[in-house]
Amino acid sequence: MVNNGAAALVLATTALAAGREVVVSRGELVEIGAGFRLTDLMESTGATLREVGTTNRTHLHDYAGALGPDTGCVLKVHPSNFRVDGFTSAVPLDELSRLTVANGVPLVADLGSGLLVPDPFLPDEPDVSSALVSGADVVIASGDKLLGGPQAGILLGRREIITRLARHPLARAVRADKLALAALEATVAGGPPPVVQALHADVGQLRRRTDKLAQALDVPVVPHDGRVGGGGAPGVPLPGWALRLPEGLARHLRAGDPAVLPRVHDGSCLIDLRCVPEKDDVRILGAIRQAVAALDAAGSAG
Repeated sequence: MVNNGAAALVLATTALAAGREVVVSRGELVEIGAGFRLTDLMESTGATLREVGTTNRTHLHDYAGALGPDTGCVLKVHPSNFRVDGFTSAVPLDELSRLTVANGVPLVADLGSGLLVPDPFLPDEPDVSSALVSGADVVIASGDKLLGGPQAGILLGRREIITRLARHPLARAVRADKLALAALEATVAGGPPPVVQALHADVGQLRRRTDKLAQALDVPVVPHDGRVGGGGAPGVPLPGWALRLPEGLARHLRAGDPAVLPRVHDGSCLIDLRCVPEKDDVRILGAIRQAVAALDAAGSAG
């Protein structure tokens, strides 16, 4: 475990391929948060990127043709914050693993989002367990996002390679602190974290809660698809419901106490209870009434 996903990728690339080549598909050269690009991160380690395939299609023979004595590792990156649809092709991990094993080259899979096991709600999201079973030598995952713990980069894989990474001098510079270690332990050993609870929220219960607030406020309820966000499951809708309020309430809700962060869409202020614990519904109701009063007062003053 290191301090974030970028650090995990830098550590793996440095330990396995500094001064050598990293073979990667052109369609997986992604940019992550705050403008940081995987290409820049990997090149900063002293490795040379050997790009194969095209933006939309990469085949096994593309990887095979790039392997050679200078290959440090093969990297497969899950584009966790965007999707490419249409005329596309990618090489599954198990096929890529057979190629790398035959050539004695480590295979690194950067999954990003931190899903540990398959989830029926996210059928297209890769998970750590399946990646390891498919033959990845190193799997990189996030401690937050879909795992729901502290920001961290997690590296799992073959014991000899993980030991090699842990003993690399760079590991000392990017190690996680004790608070992050304790938080990750609590996340994986405790009950479902909030992100998992929100992902699997019962749609019927969400409707009942939303209806109750709507009746108290005399406002309509509208269908509303949530999103996972935060670099996980791009484009996957999470069916639900939302209170529809006047758009002008959004500013007052954000500035209130407690602050409520609604979604402004198509001229309306939408409040989706998916990520709100049911015990806080009464606080949401009070915050909305407070925001209505503030909006009315601002209108009267104007």
